[in-house]
Amino acid sequence: MSCSRTLLQTYHPSKFLPPGGCIMAKTHNVTEFIFLGLSSNPEVQKVCFVMFLLLYTATVLGNFLIVLTVRSSRTLGSPMYFFLSYLSFVEICYASTTVPRLISDLLAERKAIPLWGCMSQVFFIHFFGGIEMFLLTVMAYDRYVAICKPLSYTTIMSRQACALLVGAAWVGGFVHSLAQILLIFHLPFCGPNVIDHYFCDVLPLLKLACSDTVLIGLLVVANGGTLSVISFVVLLASYVVILLHLRTRSSTGRCKALSTCGAHVTVVTLFFGPCIFIYLRPSTTLSVDKTVAIFYTVITPLLNPVIYSLRNAEVKKAVRRLWVRAIKLEER
Repeated sequence: MSCSRTLLQTYHPSKFLPPGGCIMAKTHNVTEFIFLGLSSNPEVQKVCFVMFLLLYTATVLGNFLIVLTVRSSRTLGSPMYFFLSYLSFVEICYASTTVPRLISDLLAERKAIPLWGCMSQVFFIHFFGGIEMFLLTVMAYDRYVAICKPLSYTTIMSRQACALLVGAAWVGGFVHSLAQILLIFHLPFCGPNVIDHYFCDVLPLLKLACSDTVLIGLLVVANGGTLSVISFVVLLASYVVILLHLRTRSSTGRCKALSTCGAHVTVVTLFFGPCIFIYLRPSTTLSVDKTVAIFYTVITPLLNPVIYSLRNAEVKKAVRRLWVRAIKLEER
């Protein structure tokens, strides 16, 4: 079949263009991509629209409340809350790369995104996702120093050290995202242009590329999957060391530390588990990937304020003081 006839046919995700089947193998003949979304059922789409709109609103408001509370409270000046405020800000940005588009597409008949928009979405998903990955690692290190080396805590986790660690997380996220986008930016897309997902990501795009992507798929695993596994193992190892160290503490101190670490482990597992499942498979996509992706694009950003606020007495007290202060200002 010639290239011209291939470009004029109706594309479907189950049809693949054979390697070398397009004359313009080095150009982007596809100028836009079409999302299949979560469901084709109109009634299900309406229910999902309301549900995800509420979840996204709660995510933005909850995380913004944490940022505002930490920045305005004098009692939340420790490094843990410093990192938490940046994590909350990143969660807002991370959720905003996919969820608003998902919500609008649930009411749209044609779920199209231009090529440049798709590449931008891939970049920012991995940029903010990478920052979150490194921030969670930094927060685990902070808990390790606080519990295992309390006498040296203020020296090791100084304000300058905390700022450097946050800056390193942003640089790490940028390098990770840049590596991902460079792997797919040069790929030729001759068709089909239908993505069986609700956002653009590396693996669905590799499936649509009309060239051999085996090597690129392995590099994606090395960059994304392996990084997720290593970070997850390091995090779990640090918490195991913390738990072993807690055996010498009093029951009160042990319970408080276990509560804090338990909240961290919950967020870490819900974030890294789905990421490892998705990105540790080279050039392979499954029908369940969309459901799994909801956990790290929608659920985890929402759980951050819920877990850290409802399980932390200091944060709840600071929120109450902020609320009382806001009411007094309004009464004036």
